[in-house]
Amino acid sequence: MTELNALHGIGEKTAKLYGKLGIDTVESAVFYFPKDYIKYECVTPPEDFKSDVVTVFEAVIVKRPLVRRVKKLSITTVTLAAANMPVSATWFNMPYLAQSLKVGSAYVFRGKLTVKGDHYHIDQPQIFTKEHYEELSGRINPLYSLTKGLTNNAVTSTIKKAFDYLEGNYREEVYQMHFPKDEENLRKAREKLVYEEFLAFILRIRLMKAAEETVKNNFEIIEVAECTRIIEKLPYRLTASQEKVWEEICRDLCSQRSMRRLIQGDVGSGKTILATLAAVMVAVNGYQSAIMAPTEILANQHYEYIKGLLAEILPDIKVVLLTGAMSQSSRKNVCKMIEDGEAHIIIGTHALFYEKVIYNNLALVVTDEQHRFGVGQRSLLTSKNKESNCHVLVMSATPIPRTLAIIMYGDLDISVIDEVPAHRKPVKNAVVGESYRKKAYEFFEKEINAGHQVYVICPLIEESEGLEAKNVTDTAGELNDYYEGRVKIGMLHGRMSGEQKQRVMDSFAKGAVDILVSTTVVEVGVNVPNATVMMIEDANRFGLAALHQLRGRIGRGDAQSYCIFMTSGNAEQNKRLEILKSTNDGFKIAEEDLKLRGPGDMFGLRQSGDVRFVLADIYTDAALLKKASDEATKIIASDPTLEKPENKRLRDIVYQKGELTDVASSM
Repeated sequence: MTELNALHGIGEKTAKLYGKLGIDTVESAVFYFPKDYIKYECVTPPEDFKSDVVTVFEAVIVKRPLVRRVKKLSITTVTLAAANMPVSATWFNMPYLAQSLKVGSAYVFRGKLTVKGDHYHIDQPQIFTKEHYEELSGRINPLYSLTKGLTNNAVTSTIKKAFDYLEGNYREEVYQMHFPKDEENLRKAREKLVYEEFLAFILRIRLMKAAEETVKNNFEIIEVAECTRIIEKLPYRLTASQEKVWEEICRDLCSQRSMRRLIQGDVGSGKTILATLAAVMVAVNGYQSAIMAPTEILANQHYEYIKGLLAEILPDIKVVLLTGAMSQSSRKNVCKMIEDGEAHIIIGTHALFYEKVIYNNLALVVTDEQHRFGVGQRSLLTSKNKESNCHVLVMSATPIPRTLAIIMYGDLDISVIDEVPAHRKPVKNAVVGESYRKKAYEFFEKEINAGHQVYVICPLIEESEGLEAKNVTDTAGELNDYYEGRVKIGMLHGRMSGEQKQRVMDSFAKGAVDILVSTTVVEVGVNVPNATVMMIEDANRFGLAALHQLRGRIGRGDAQSYCIFMTSGNAEQNKRLEILKSTNDGFKIAEEDLKLRGPGDMFGLRQSGDVRFVLADIYTDAALLKKASDEATKIIASDPTLEKPENKRLRDIVYQKGELTDVASSM
């Protein structure tokens, strides 16, 4: 591997910025695939301008730019002339443009035009020189995930340099993923890499299953009355579905064969209580359980819930929390309790499988939202007990159609909770356009005044080069301007530290924040029963399963809840969203999602909320997933350990890394 600063123009400071994106070497740069692509439109003459449509036009600066300040916001305005058509343009927090946009200079502008009185108006347009736009026009251009200090042009340039440095020592498919000749080449390249990603994943889980089935466990576990006591003390009755799954878990825990079970249940169906009962059963029999959550927010939430539930009924069962955000002294203290056997139920994030964490007698590993951990990570945790083969319970609220779940979770027995608690009111849904926005904001305030809270979900963290989509930063600013201090607004996104995210979520949970503007980081497990409204911006950019996952953050209390899908999509995209209005059943939605996705859209935001791969999407690429599954069956039948020479490359991919979601970087 070659350090990134071997490339011309990459110094120590710039290399650190790339490190934040996971690009540490020249080789890793070529596997930093675009998150999206853009084809720049042809220049539109003024007579063909249309409102609310992304438009590219040439215009001259006719008046000197003006900069004014509103609170912490700087607003730059300028008057343009597209031939004889007047256009006003506005940029937020870009005061430096006043120095660079000279009267009489001509540029190419790109953005969404709207009618304002007797002229057109455009907010935050991209600006190009005529020569630069001609260079971009007609090509498929990559758009990358960025960090502060790096532009899309800079990342594109660095990746081009990386390919030049490697001088053809890479696969053509990898190059075509960045700089495709055309859409057909891009489709073929992605298809080949996705197929291999699926194949490696499926081979890995099947080989794991074969290895695990040869090992018996040494645990002596019997059913205990303490679990019945907890069930009787609950403020609600378990559904028939929960009772059935609990019987399956009990049977597994009491057998000599180690449990390998997936609980697939819709949002709010009651998976956590079953995991808690399993951990209690293990604890009463003298063993430890580890419950691994994908985020610190969710780990804290599980900890408070389980500790509170057991405090009165079973105070002798010690519940502890272990996360990377804890102080060194706190972490050291918890690790000692784990090693000494004083801690019975250990809840945490990936910190649970740190090398320094030594378990006393670990018998059960629970992973919540399995798709956010690699299979290799789960193996690391189960290997913490070297004396025996730990029981594994996996929970997922991601509604995957059964046909795909059998393939995706090929190493696990599948249990389904297909009921939700009777006291939950179904969420009321609306699919609306931009004209509804003011009414939506009025409705937010009405709900807030009634003592409730609101989520607003955006696809992006901040304005992104080339992408027309709502972002958290600007949306929070717009809401602040609209409400003028009448409501309290918070922001949450993936670039914040764990501590920052926890602080924001704590404020929201305690009611100190009225409207939380967030990315999809809230889709997993965040539980604020007082939140009754969610508005999802640019809903047409998400998969149906992802939207259902997000919607699951509301409707968790006794009050009626409402989900508003805001869309700027075409009639076909909006028709797809109507499915969410007709049902709150995640499994029905997943089946519809599978039918509707079709071959992937190369020019839309990548889907969120599905099982995570580097490139693959189990819905869009369902046919490739099934094809890879069939091929894996044939390969293992003829070569169970991948020892044949023709399978050497596959074996290298499968075993090179412990984290399967990174297999693309082995291709």
